[in-house]
Amino acid sequence: MLLTKASEYALLSLILISQKNAPQDVDTLSNQLGISKSFLAKILQALAKENVLTSFKGAHGGFMLACKPQELTLKTIVECAEKKRTVVFECSPSTQKCPGGDNKGTLCRVWPILNKLQTKIDQFLDNMTLQDILES
Repeated sequence: MLLTKASEYALLSLILISQKNAPQDVDTLSNQLGISKSFLAKILQALAKENVLTSFKGAHGGFMLACKPQELTLKTIVECAEKKRTVVFECSPSTQKCPGGDNKGTLCRVWPILNKLQTKIDQFLDNMTLQDILES
């Protein structure tokens, strides 16, 4: 599983947005974070599309959280930012994508370990919320 700058910027943006009571615009956020406005806009739009953020248009527009920080899991944030499921390897969630299996249904020796790792990562990401990050 590769967490890219998109995940990092999504988390940093959500931290800033969650600390305000008014919509935060992309210009302000990109300046505060020192990141590309266009890249950040794409990330925030993806988060809004998945109902993590609510977007407001107009002179006082911007983005606000669509839910409480304690309801927003790290897994949701990462998967929205990355636009794909968080997996250690393509085969780790299911034996259906195991490249080491043969026609008799045997699995490679590594798959059980990868699947255990995937389960632990999923549990961690499902249990960690934006609120936990704000409190750390």
